Amino acid sequence: MINKQASSLSEAVVDIFDGATVMVGGFGEAGSPIELIHALIDHGAKNLTVISNNTGSGHVGLAALIENKQVKKMICSFPRTANSMVFPELYRAGNIELELVPQGTLAERIRAGGAGIPAFYTATSVSTLLAEGKESRDFNNQKFVLEYGIKADFSLVKCDKADRYGNLTYHATARNFGPIMCTAATVTIVQAKTIVDAGNINPEEVITPGIFVNRVIEVNNPAHESSLVEQEKKYPW
Repeated sequence: MINKQASSLSEAVVDIFDGATVMVGGFGEAGSPIELIHALIDHGAKNLTVISNNTGSGHVGLAALIENKQVKKMICSFPRTANSMVFPELYRAGNIELELVPQGTLAERIRAGGAGIPAFYTATSVSTLLAEGKESRDFNNQKFVLEYGIKADFSLVKCDKADRYGNLTYHATARNFGPIMCTAATVTIVQAKTIVDAGNINPEEVITPGIFVNRVIEVNNPAHESSLVEQEKKYPW
């Protein structure tokens, strides 16, 4: 009988290895798998390459993982935001690498990786520093830059509801990068606010089919809905 439920957060991330490439869902705090990230901090895997929309907020979640010096490289669209204090300091000190990718291009690179598409052309970044050293080609008298699909060893994703098969639904904009990241990783690990009995999710409402999910863990009181302040007290790095 298929049952993809992990017994604990630590079990869910136990095989993330040093040097792994890890996609992390979330748009700011919306959809960020904070508890899975903190389980990864406790697990201790280091020299990670992390693919995410941004570099986290404050001193929790992804920002805490970076602050704990477990990340060697960020691939993201927004390395600095109003509440992003950790990454800019480490980057200026030369202690972390950055690959800056426009947001739409990042989403399409992940989607392409999950769909088995090796590369695609886009007009985004033409005639900017981000296009330097990249192959370009003209289509209909317009220049386009070649970008490569991207995959990861692991994806950490947050959803609203899951079943033991790994079928997922999301809450509103907290969906963001979750569905495409689920398709683009060798191992997809999901924290769900609720895990329901098999058959209790209407198939018409499933956003990510279970075939793309390896593990689910129920976290029914996620950090952004309780208190980020309490998380900062727990992880005061």
